[in-house]
Amino acid sequence: MRLTFITRCCHGTGNDLDVLGVELIAADDAGAPRRLAVSEGNQMRLLLIGAPGAGKGTQAERLAERFGITHISSGDLLRQHVKDRTSIGRMVTSYLDHGDLVPDGVVMDMLRKPVVAAAEAGGYVLDGFPRTVEQARASFPTAHALGVEVQAAVHLDVARADLKRRLLARRRGSEDTEAVIERRLQVYLDKTVPLLEYYADREWMFTVDGAQPPDAVYADIVACLEGWWTSLRGPGQASRASGR
Repeated sequence: MRLTFITRCCHGTGNDLDVLGVELIAADDAGAPRRLAVSEGNQMRLLLIGAPGAGKGTQAERLAERFGITHISSGDLLRQHVKDRTSIGRMVTSYLDHGDLVPDGVVMDMLRKPVVAAAEAGGYVLDGFPRTVEQARASFPTAHALGVEVQAAVHLDVARADLKRRLLARRRGSEDTEAVIERRLQVYLDKTVPLLEYYADREWMFTVDGAQPPDAVYADIVACLEGWWTSLRGPGQASRASGR
């Protein structure tokens, strides 16, 4: 088993606010400011980073169930928009078909309400966004102002050959041809891998061997998160890390 911890203490960052408990500014549908109440250690806000085929969706669903938080998948939301033929769906179809990244502004606008709602309900596990350092930098000021920024990131590390094999085995249509798969994996290497350094410098980040069987990957992630959550709240207050 390969299990690497990359951590950074959060003194002086927004994460201290989550531990201490504050009232954070949010906004209603009309854009008017309102208060998002955050009790001590009340939220768990996670980001899964991994290439297409790394198993982010599978692990996110299990983590959401265990910790009582919301799974938000930017890819699933985009595909639903395409299926429903919404204005967003029509706009992003060509990007998805060619394995390219959807423009930042489109994804951020789509995610804002689901992320705020999930944070209010106790937290989220975000899968698929941000995918570039530029997206992370662009979204952070708004997320921080709303009190919904990522607290911890989990990287699922899987070799490229394994990723390609998994993706070819689960082809779903035009977005999963071999050429598009190769394009998606190269985009991940070029655009998303730099996120690992970005989050290692800003938040708590853990790298887990995603080539293991799903149950083993899940157990490693939970072990990481239990240690992280305990360090934030103290051993006597880590109830969320044990599940609800």
